[in-house]
Amino acid sequence: MELRHIRYFLAVAEAGNFTRAAQALGIGQPPLSQQIRDLENEIGVQLFHRVPHGAELTAAGAAFLQEAKGAIAAAERAKLAALRASRGETGRLMLGFTASAAFTPVVSGVIRRYRATWPDVDLSLTEMNSNLLLDRLMRGELDAVFIRPGLEDPKDVRLRRLPDEPMLVALPIQHRLAAHRRLPLSALAGEPFVVFPRQVGLSLYNDIVLACRAAGFELNVRQEAPQMTAVVNLVAADLGISVVPASLAQIRLEGVTYRPLEGEPLVARLALAILKNQRSPLTANLESLLPRQKTYDDH
Repeated sequence: MELRHIRYFLAVAEAGNFTRAAQALGIGQPPLSQQIRDLENEIGVQLFHRVPHGAELTAAGAAFLQEAKGAIAAAERAKLAALRASRGETGRLMLGFTASAAFTPVVSGVIRRYRATWPDVDLSLTEMNSNLLLDRLMRGELDAVFIRPGLEDPKDVRLRRLPDEPMLVALPIQHRLAAHRRLPLSALAGEPFVVFPRQVGLSLYNDIVLACRAAGFELNVRQEAPQMTAVVNLVAADLGISVVPASLAQIRLEGVTYRPLEGEPLVARLALAILKNQRSPLTANLESLLPRQKTYDDH
């Protein structure tokens, strides 16, 4: 039994006449009559009484009518569900992000617009460091991740670069350098630093080390923090100073102040990572909300 047989049956039942039903369907009356006979033969019962001026439902036809309407409605719902899924309007998007990325207006804005634009998508959010996010992306446990990338693309991953963030100096509020409105990086020579581990920020840790060397000194690490956001808490505890992405200045803890760096800019990179073979309309919709930026592999 095919859907067209059910549609033909419903047309005849509604019109009460084979000729009018055929006209409404845009086919000839003899082929329509043959299709109805084929349906009756398949079911094994007569659905219509052929009367001089039309067709009347038999008791079997009346019973079939209700189920036929339900079948057509179910088919339409299935069609709509498939179309909505193909447009990324339904389904589940598993999105990861680093703790520091969550503070950036671009990332929070993209997530907010995604939820508003596609409210029927189940958006699952996971926070962890960049390396762990990439591992879960490669294993297919996440669909897309906002990370702090290195200079080189991870294998089999496509990166959509987001605007770079300037880095700020985070200082205990009573620190002698807090009296300055801007600080050259060289002013931090000899200061004890609170840093996030190298594996948390991919190349960001190395960028800071190299920038300090270029300014004439080696990074003096006093304390490592488990996450980038925890750095600010340790600075507030007067364990040292740090250099952090500007978005972390939203963390307003008592005892911490932030100062911009002067001279050659030191930036934190941010990108959305998706597997190169990913063809999901869910991730395509997510990408459509990103600011227009070149990808890391566009050279």
